[in-house]
Amino acid sequence: MAHPPPRYPIEIVRRLAPPAPARIGGRVVTVGDGAVFVRDVTGMVWVEIAEGVELPALGAWVLAGGTWNGQRIAEGSIEVVGTPRVGFPPPDGEWLRLSGDQGRRTEILRRRSEILRGIRDFFDQRAFIEVETPLVVPSPGLDLHLDALEVVGERDRRWLVTSPEYQMKRLLAGGLPRIYQLSRCFRRAEEGDLHQPEFTMLEWYRAFGGSEEIMRDTEQLVSSVAMLLHEGSTVIPGRGQPVDVAPPWERLTVREAFRRHAGVEADSLLDDEERFYRTWIEQVEPNLGLSHPVFVTRWPAQMASLARLVPDDPSVADRVEAFVGGVELSNGFGELTDPVEQRARLDRDQQARRAQGKPVYPVDERFLAALEEGLPPAGGNALGVDRLVMLVLGASDIRDVVAIPHDRL
Repeated sequence: MAHPPPRYPIEIVRRLAPPAPARIGGRVVTVGDGAVFVRDVTGMVWVEIAEGVELPALGAWVLAGGTWNGQRIAEGSIEVVGTPRVGFPPPDGEWLRLSGDQGRRTEILRRRSEILRGIRDFFDQRAFIEVETPLVVPSPGLDLHLDALEVVGERDRRWLVTSPEYQMKRLLAGGLPRIYQLSRCFRRAEEGDLHQPEFTMLEWYRAFGGSEEIMRDTEQLVSSVAMLLHEGSTVIPGRGQPVDVAPPWERLTVREAFRRHAGVEADSLLDDEERFYRTWIEQVEPNLGLSHPVFVTRWPAQMASLARLVPDDPSVADRVEAFVGGVELSNGFGELTDPVEQRARLDRDQQARRAQGKPVYPVDERFLAALEEGLPPAGGNALGVDRLVMLVLGASDIRDVVAIPHDRL
């Protein structure tokens, strides 16, 4: 008995020199007179059904075989391997969501996969080690503007990570000099065009480096992803306006950004943090990196978080944010390594959260113990992968670039 030909993706069948035996798997999206249109993730093809063979129902999953004649699969046989139990396609079903727009969402997910491979290749080629740290942690961080999701049922109180920073810095203290991670992160009450409560974060750390090395990593990474997806070009679609991400990117201090885009002195707003951020969000941020990306550097010291203060100007922190097309893409630091200063900052963060009626999370004592053990000078960065995919592929909404957005759960 002859073996059937191998099952190919439809796009491969279309490249075969006719006549050629062909076998495919896919879903029936059109039923015609003696033929069906079968679709898989790579394309669609007509399959002519041999006389006397019953046509499958619309939406059936099938294995089809026959002879590829350059236009269709002729003399076809067909085996139904799955049948929908509802009318196909259901209006709020997964098929229409992923395939109803000519497969645009499916193509985005395929290209997102390419981007993730490109990110890993970038860091692997630079001798970084990919790590995985826990998602359930004893402290999710104390940033005043981030709220965590608590994990119910643990013996001790635990939260989902808002960032893997504490755990990755422990690995630096343990002697791993270059590390990166593609981590799922979780932040409560964050949802919109640029936010999801669950998202993918790329975080990396360089021992014996600082913010300058991190900025070079960032611009080189983004340009390499752009060239991978756009046939060697560094121009990406952005959010409706093309952006050339070729290095080097502009460096702009916070003070310069406020003067240029809001016409005010940043220092004059520091006594009113709400006004500072409102001016930033409404007047400054939307104008950053519109045609070419920009790094915003030297943030006010009170916004240092886990960054060191700049040695030549302790009124500002060695914190760097990257903006592409008016979108914040990453937030990086020349890292604070002083355990005494870090504990004092965490204590202040707890007090600030308590004063605003926010949940007060514990201090991560193992993180502080790692700083006591000794952390090498280092730079680190946290980059939003979903936002990178958006910008590189020209999507306007973060929900378009994730497999299942939060509002579909």
